[in-house]
Amino acid sequence: MRHRVKSKRLNRDEAHLDSMARNLATSIILYEKVKTTQSKAKFIKPVVEKLISKAKGQSVPLATRTLNAYLSDKNATKKLVREILDRYKDRNSGFLRITPLGYRAGDAARMVQIELV
Repeated sequence: MRHRVKSKRLNRDEAHLDSMARNLATSIILYEKVKTTQSKAKFIKPVVEKLISKAKGQSVPLATRTLNAYLSDKNATKKLVREILDRYKDRNSGFLRITPLGYRAGDAARMVQIELV
């Protein structure tokens, strides 16, 4: 039974879930908006917001090391440290926005666009 377990699994095993989260977070940072399903967007939103908040509270070299440990692309780390953190220096939270787009034609999954504000 899953009593008091708050994390979502998205019907994937641990390794697949972890790699999916890293790839999706990297894509959100690189492209600033991604079209995905609602459940994946709700899963990844707190992950990316914690990465941005953690990077804001650290010096640049330490933030770079922290982000490189999680993100799968060095260019995403560079973009986050150089461009995105300057944009959010006066903002404490709420870095991402989820906008509904409708339903996917094949399986009627709810599609959303998750983007940096």
